[in-house]
Amino acid sequence: MPERLMIGTRIRERRVLSGIRQSELAKQAGISPSYLNLIEHNRRRIGGKTLLKLAQALEVEPQVLSEGAEATLISALREAAGEPGVDGPELSRIEEFAGRFPGWAGLLTDLYRRTQGLERTIETLTDRLAHDPFLADSLHEVISSVTAIRSTSSILVETEALEPEWQARFHRNINEDSARLTEGAQALVKYLEGAPNRDAEVQSPQDEMHAFLAARGYHFEELERDVAGPRDVMRLLKDEAAQAMSTPAQSLTREVLLRYLADARALPLGPFLARVRTIELHPDRLADATGVEIAQVFRRLAALPEDEVGPVGLVICDASGTLVFRKPIDGFDMPRLAGACALWPLYQVMAQPQVPLRARVRQVGRGGEVVGALAVAGLAAPAGFDRPALMQANMLLLPDPGEASGGVHELGVSCRICPIKDCVARREPSIIAEGF
Repeated sequence: MPERLMIGTRIRERRVLSGIRQSELAKQAGISPSYLNLIEHNRRRIGGKTLLKLAQALEVEPQVLSEGAEATLISALREAAGEPGVDGPELSRIEEFAGRFPGWAGLLTDLYRRTQGLERTIETLTDRLAHDPFLADSLHEVISSVTAIRSTSSILVETEALEPEWQARFHRNINEDSARLTEGAQALVKYLEGAPNRDAEVQSPQDEMHAFLAARGYHFEELERDVAGPRDVMRLLKDEAAQAMSTPAQSLTREVLLRYLADARALPLGPFLARVRTIELHPDRLADATGVEIAQVFRRLAALPEDEVGPVGLVICDASGTLVFRKPIDGFDMPRLAGACALWPLYQVMAQPQVPLRARVRQVGRGGEVVGALAVAGLAAPAGFDRPALMQANMLLLPDPGEASGGVHELGVSCRICPIKDCVARREPSIIAEGF
């Protein structure tokens, strides 16, 4: 098991040496005993505030639990090595390399991180150039204005005898089209200038909606109360951050919050958390115990506080394959604009509604991170005599428990940035021939 996944073992050893009961340590850290049990068995990632609280309760420095700077360096080197081939780096001597040449090891890991950052920038720019509707509209506006000016100018040049009234009209048209061209070009330049800045990428209504949800950790205490109702949704939309969104983004956010409210009513926070602590993160068993659909359990788990259940990701697509909801998780990237990889379990379940699928997956070129994926498709809106049934597929993403059963399926993010060769699901050529 990688060193970075052994923090739980060190926490358990420190707790036993200190003579602290698991329930007592969980209480001091502000988490549930079942969640601490998962952490100690290296089945849940840990970091940030939870790690600091546990270190404080155990009266040790956080780096003692995370193995300090040298272990971090070794972990980064292992991640940079990925899965070496026959002539790859000697992983058996990685500790020796980090110990004898820490400077070179640090430089190597810094270069690896910089390469990852450049890769993400290229992915972002490629998505924007190929699929961004705002960019396409702006270019169309510029081209239309240029074409109109050229056409009008040609008439003025090629027509020798032109009545003054028509000349004035054509001059006016050129002036108006020039102003339109200037505005379109300025908007395009301003938009492109923000391309390298990931914080400036929020442009589409969906991006605005997801930024609003992410700022709240995808969890809304206001909608968890027994007396919560649609008025509480409207109050949330009057928040300063919500008011800063565009009207289409507010509309999308309202629909998501209303669905959140319905899920919270069907699975109230307190009783549902109690079942999660007993049953753990098994959506099918939770669905049987609560009498709801698995997809609703997926959404509810993704809405729970991370310090209660650990990191949980969720992605939802409609029948066209378009991603309509994205809650990311470390180790699994989700495209903003381009179509996602057709190998995702999310799309496989569309062929068999109500039949759940479980898989261990890894995105190629992502450092070999393995993630647990659980997917199911179902009815989002029933059919009527005047409308078809609407289907949605849901995929829950969890940290890999490290179980030996089941192989790991390799997949990509989207075709344009996927290095997998000879993929039967490829829709378009990749800009990455051999990976970064």
